[in-house]
Amino acid sequence: MALSSIALCARALLKIGCRSITSFDEGTAEAEVAGNLYEPIRDALLSSHPWSFATGQVTLPQLTAEPIADYDYAYQLPADFLRALSAGAGRGRGLDYRIHERRLHTNASEAVLTYIFRPEETEFPPFFDQALIAKLAAEFVIPLTDSTSRAEDLQKLADKEVKRAKSIDGQQDTPQAIEDYTLIGVRG
Repeated sequence: MALSSIALCARALLKIGCRSITSFDEGTAEAEVAGNLYEPIRDALLSSHPWSFATGQVTLPQLTAEPIADYDYAYQLPADFLRALSAGAGRGRGLDYRIHERRLHTNASEAVLTYIFRPEETEFPPFFDQALIAKLAAEFVIPLTDSTSRAEDLQKLADKEVKRAKSIDGQQDTPQAIEDYTLIGVRG
């Protein structure tokens, strides 16, 4: 079942024994805490791991303004960009680059970016929903209950849920082979 941002926050609030919300604009303490903390917590969790459902590739549009120093070309990052994984010319890796002022700078005349983006909440898989709900509950508990001991317990639970989600997500891809390692080359 696809959950909205409100539904994710409502479940996190229920986990800590608070009233559920139906909108971030309700005027309650729960709605204010959820409305202020949800997006940064979501984005931090999304950018913490190369989630398969939030990883994309795009050929970047070259900007007309050149970088001041160090590189020859500048490219515009996508609007939903959270974190770069790699960049390449014609492929998604292999370029020397730097992210500076929301632009990618490199010496290549073409840049393909592999990156973490911000998908819609309805696109989150169930294992990520559970990790995010646990993380939200751990972050909501102190401003709503002032209980540091509950916050510590919920943070441990959130860490376990995130680890579990990363494990599940990591099983959705072919394991990477070691491509260029000098000891393998010597063995011939």
